[in-house]
Amino acid sequence: MPDPMASAVCMTGICKQFGAVAANADVDLRVVAGTVHGIVGENGAGKSTLMSVLYGFYQADSGRIEVNGQAASIRNADDAIALGIGMVHQHFMLVDTLSALDNVMLGAEPHWLLQRASTQVRSKLNALMQSTGLHIELNTLVADLPVGDRQRLEILKALYRGAKILILDEPTAVLTPQETTQLFGVLKRLREQGTTLILITHKLKEVMALCDTVTVMRAGRVVQDLPIAQASVEGLAQAMVGRRVNMGREAGQVAVAGEILLEAEHLSVTDSLGVERLKDVGLTLRAGEIVGVAGVSGNGQSELMDVLTGMLTPKYGHLQLLGHPFDNRHWLSPSMARHLGLAHVPEDRHARALVMAFAAWESAALGYDDLPDYATRGWMNHHHMRQATADMMERFDVRPRDTELPSSKFSGGNQQKLVLARELGRAPRVLLVGQPTRGVDIGAIEFIYGQLRALRQAGCAVLVVSSELDEILALSDRVLVMNQGRIAGELPIADCSEAALGLLMTGGNT
Repeated sequence: MPDPMASAVCMTGICKQFGAVAANADVDLRVVAGTVHGIVGENGAGKSTLMSVLYGFYQADSGRIEVNGQAASIRNADDAIALGIGMVHQHFMLVDTLSALDNVMLGAEPHWLLQRASTQVRSKLNALMQSTGLHIELNTLVADLPVGDRQRLEILKALYRGAKILILDEPTAVLTPQETTQLFGVLKRLREQGTTLILITHKLKEVMALCDTVTVMRAGRVVQDLPIAQASVEGLAQAMVGRRVNMGREAGQVAVAGEILLEAEHLSVTDSLGVERLKDVGLTLRAGEIVGVAGVSGNGQSELMDVLTGMLTPKYGHLQLLGHPFDNRHWLSPSMARHLGLAHVPEDRHARALVMAFAAWESAALGYDDLPDYATRGWMNHHHMRQATADMMERFDVRPRDTELPSSKFSGGNQQKLVLARELGRAPRVLLVGQPTRGVDIGAIEFIYGQLRALRQAGCAVLVVSSELDEILALSDRVLVMNQGRIAGELPIADCSEAALGLLMTGGNT
């Protein structure tokens, strides 16, 4: 057991100002050596800024830092690494065109002869992989590694550099449930070996399952700090937001399903390698209902969304959208889908929903720039686009309210709200949403749930694909479960439970 008196990190009176915004205001944080310490809070609460100060990305305006009981001056990441501090960022800091081995060695070569350096690094990494369980193929290019392996590589890279204090920023935001389970096993082993872990996350269940202590931040300040034995998901959520939040089903939530707005039959998709990704899939969406699609990531959900939004033409299949028929010879296009009243919130907002270098008003017009209020005779009206974006930001509480700010500068939750504002703002008849709250804080999750429910009440047909069973159970009126490219089962929400859905997800029968 760790010594309860031994601090790995002690930060006292940390203040950090960005212009008029106090990102950290007189923050105190104490992390006991050899424990897992969670830091939670809404987007913009100051938790990532605080950890960036500890890792040397930012310099505090005032305050004191001690590492292992000694005063520390951390001017940059090199100082942090020298003190045994490592950080695994939410967006990985890896070079795709280099091998896993070369990524670890980059900037930390133990010898000027690269062959000798490579041999030494490989030997040390093999020993680390054996002791930690972080197994990856060192010769593989990073571009060819799955997301879970990339994260393991980031952790290995930090451990190779001597990290005894490891900061993980939203470590499960892009992981499948199985990858999350594997990661937690690794983190528990590291804790047993004496590594101190600081976990920044939005997922309160993960905090309860993994952490020893949790600190809650709100508006740049610490508002709660307590042992996990004294914490609860509900209490942490209230401390984060400053009020009670409801993440479950609405009381008396009953859908009155209307006419069929979308109907698909016999959808089949084969990828470039000849692997069948969708196998004779059929579904219907009715006005005034939310249909959830559950399943372990990689079981055909992404291909289903691509087919239904016109981004992918199936090998076989038929689609009826708002009275318009399509088959695999003449399939729906994304632009036609939008004109018919189908809106789409993609699973990966960075790759498919936003252009990160674009200003907010440009991203908010993507896909809709040819509409009459945005364009006249082929000439885009930038003034109207900016004004419409300002209105969207106000309605969907996108922060900051800066239409000129690059999309990349918004937090993940506010990027998601910007995408939702664009797609929901025109009252679509059919809405397809992939991973609606991935990487989003608890206050924004509650807001997003409310928007989806309001759209359903207005008569929209909503399809929600999510790897979070809690989310499926909270939102859905009917649930489809996908397994190995097929619909493994369909259940009304009254018959759904985590156990029943989990059984179908793994190929069993309820």
